[in-house]
Amino acid sequence: MTDASASVDNSESESRPKKGSYLLLSIFSASHGIFHFMSQSFSVMLPTIKEEFGINPVQVGVLITAKTLAGGLASLPGGIVSDYFRRYRGRIMTVCMIVFALGWLLIGISPVYSLLICGMMVVAVAGSVWHLPSLAELGLQFSKTRGTAMAIHGAGGSIGDIFGPVITGLLLGYLSWRGIISMYSIVPLMMAFVVIWAFRGVGNGRKTEKETKTDPVDLKHQLNTVKELMKKTHIWRINVVAGFRGMCFDIIAAFFPLFMKDELGLSSKSIGFHFGLLWAIGIITSPIMGYLSDRFGRKRVLVPALFYSSALIVALAIFGKGIMFAILLALLGISIRSDYSILTASILDIAGDKVATTMLGILSFTRFIMAAVAPLIAGALYQYVGMEATLFFVAGLFAVSGVIFLTVDLRKNGSSPN
Repeated sequence: MTDASASVDNSESESRPKKGSYLLLSIFSASHGIFHFMSQSFSVMLPTIKEEFGINPVQVGVLITAKTLAGGLASLPGGIVSDYFRRYRGRIMTVCMIVFALGWLLIGISPVYSLLICGMMVVAVAGSVWHLPSLAELGLQFSKTRGTAMAIHGAGGSIGDIFGPVITGLLLGYLSWRGIISMYSIVPLMMAFVVIWAFRGVGNGRKTEKETKTDPVDLKHQLNTVKELMKKTHIWRINVVAGFRGMCFDIIAAFFPLFMKDELGLSSKSIGFHFGLLWAIGIITSPIMGYLSDRFGRKRVLVPALFYSSALIVALAIFGKGIMFAILLALLGISIRSDYSILTASILDIAGDKVATTMLGILSFTRFIMAAVAPLIAGALYQYVGMEATLFFVAGLFAVSGVIFLTVDLRKNGSSPN
């Protein structure tokens, strides 16, 4: 075999998913589903929690803001540490799942509002850090089909988004919200052992051939690489788009359940059903949109999706009553869970493998910090103006995101196409 043909064979083998990649994708997607199951379950419990603690919509906004800030502040150092200790990603993710479970236990026993905030912050830190090595590892394992892999990972989250609200809405008819959370917290504890088992030999202390060539990991070089990427590429614009999109997502997750109870008069079961409906269609559309972004380009798929979300939110503000509310929620689900997977794939396309989690950490940091302001604004709009004003605010954010992403150059540098 000639050197040229050997080089081609090596290139093809490196681009192919490694042994065990599909098992990792399955387990990561299931774990992602657990995170979203519990997060969206909390959204359905929020009206009940609001009544028990006697808090107003602005205080609900403070609760969500505290959670968002904690996740954002943890993501930046979390990304750097995950890259520096990338051979230990399995252990990092396992610890995160254990802390995530303990955070929910703290929420379940919280007697006062301040302790409830502390529990939300613990949950946010664990969830934020967990996502970074999981996404980076999938980006490495599926380097040629990142959009599809991220979308399947996102679809796992969508499954949790659907079943969490529906099951929790049903259980609230029979159990207290504290009892439900305590019961749910067992699941991530069990999943932690599955993750460490799945990671055996992959990112769990053993060096790959590629890592051996690049050892030792130089933190200064790592940070300089990130600095160069931020200066020479449009990766920061993707971060801004992710921030606006995060603002939209947090407002929807926090205030839709309140709107459904306060203004539409829906029961806990009905809130759970409608909230699950919002995420249901994403199970199908998210992988399709991820595949299309791999095939035809990120921008051609994501820009229309962001404008579509904006239009649907406007329609909800104007026509969101009765059966039209359910129909528009389902239609919004086409794009609401798919966009972030494509943003993540865009970041990984530009960043490469060496600083993947650092760049994802910066992405999460930007998203969380920007999103931290959103619940406060939305809480004030909801309390003093109404849900229509809140929805128009969200629609504007989606539209601005679409305009910004339209201007993004998705090449790795100024001259070389991606």
